[in-house]
Amino acid sequence: MTGWDIRPSGVESILSLVGLASDDLGKDVKGYGESVESAALHAGTISGPYCGEAPAGPVGAAVANFVADNEYEIRFMAARTKKTMDGTVEATTEYIEGDLAMAAQAQRDAAKAPTPAEIRAVGQRTDHKGGE
Repeated sequence: MTGWDIRPSGVESILSLVGLASDDLGKDVKGYGESVESAALHAGTISGPYCGEAPAGPVGAAVANFVADNEYEIRFMAARTKKTMDGTVEATTEYIEGDLAMAAQAQRDAAKAPTPAEIRAVGQRTDHKGGE
């Protein structure tokens, strides 16, 4: 890689879009949770007279097992999204601070007195192909 070309405003714009998508995903995951809970409670229940809640049938148990088996992946997806966004903000901040540090260093270097070599170089020919 030869260099970095980061535009903080572009990063901010993309992170804003990712944040909106993440919010939508959160709503979808919440809806998923509500839907599978309802499905587990109402799918394949045993009918007939009983006291209390209807016992779960085999389909409801399978739905509950499916949710339990996929809970880690859903949590991983949310954690990965957060970690990626936080890392992007941190990296961009470091880039900006590095840019400012490099600019300040260049300004300090420019304000220093010329070195003897720089003084000798003034007026010397840099084109060794002939000419004037």
